[in-house]
Amino acid sequence: MSRLLLPILWLGFALLAGCGETDSSGQEGSARVDGVTDTEIVIGAHTDLTGPIAIWGTGIANGARMRFGEANDAGGVHGRQIRYILEDAQYQVPRAVSAANKLIKKDKILAMVMAIGTPTNNAVMVQQFKDGVPNLFPVTGARSMVEPFQKLMFSQMGVYYEEMRAAVRYFIEEKGATTPCVVYQDTDYGQEVLDGVEDQAAQMGITIAARSAHQPTESEFTAAIIRMRKARCDLILMGTVHRDTILVLEAARKADWSDVAWVGNEAAYGQVIADQESGSGEGYYAFVPLALRYADEELSPELRDWFNRYRDRFGEYPGLPAMLGYRGADLTVRAFEIAGRELNRDGLIAAVESIDDYQDLFGNKLQYGPDDHKGVGSSVLSQIQNGRWVTVGKSISY
Repeated sequence: MSRLLLPILWLGFALLAGCGETDSSGQEGSARVDGVTDTEIVIGAHTDLTGPIAIWGTGIANGARMRFGEANDAGGVHGRQIRYILEDAQYQVPRAVSAANKLIKKDKILAMVMAIGTPTNNAVMVQQFKDGVPNLFPVTGARSMVEPFQKLMFSQMGVYYEEMRAAVRYFIEEKGATTPCVVYQDTDYGQEVLDGVEDQAAQMGITIAARSAHQPTESEFTAAIIRMRKARCDLILMGTVHRDTILVLEAARKADWSDVAWVGNEAAYGQVIADQESGSGEGYYAFVPLALRYADEELSPELRDWFNRYRDRFGEYPGLPAMLGYRGADLTVRAFEIAGRELNRDGLIAAVESIDDYQDLFGNKLQYGPDDHKGVGSSVLSQIQNGRWVTVGKSISY
């Protein structure tokens, strides 16, 4: 055998041996999978735990940690524990960008799971997708979460734009409203609401009588109420969240303005609005993809047990954010289970796409597919009546 042939043979043996090596993720091959080790799956989200939509961030976090904790306590998924890293961005775009960079570059997450906010998700997604990181179940109903179709994006929310178009159509055609107005945050989220209202009004040949924009941290709405009342608004569509919804409704109550319908969406759908001592939330409407449930309702044994366990752990009954947090985490666990031990991002995406018959703990069905990442296809109209949310029957599909 020649001297030249011996090194070539040794090189061949080395290459063959390398093909069977297993990396730290427990998978064949030499390529490392971000967020996956022999013992752990690492995911994360930029969220709001201390800012203007902290009620959303805290509820989502509680529900998600509850479900991920259940999976971990049961031995994990295919032998791996789930680690869920939350970065508090306080609903601020620069903080969200910084948080996402940390999660992706330093923490090496497998996927972003239930990141909060329309402006924050919009600011982060372009680079996130360049980095190949999936965005699972972001907590926003913006059209940018479902249009155009994005292979790395999956939703579990309604679509604000479609909900507000439906609100204009329903209250004008069926409730007799004639003079719609809009109060909205001067953010990407608020713009979604404004676009829906304006497009539907234009289609129906109706003029928007007044528009009032504000920053998410705004606290004074007296001037806005005076302006809209002077415009004789009888329908006010709201691009607000819990905090500013309460402040707007309270300002209207103090002005003794009651002959108007106030309509929002799931971003401002919570018991905190119904619980206002002044009663300012009474009669407020919202289009929502997931109806709030109450502990004193007739519940399935599984759901009642979940309600009680949540209350015992967090000291209160769950609201919509906690319900969505738990459902999003359950969908994530389901996808990990389907993807199997050799977990990677392509396998995770294929796993979510295979979930075509999912029913959540609350009785709602979601469906995904290779060309459909919306999950949710309808919303219902809910109203505060006697201090609690009641579904009033109107349903829309999108």
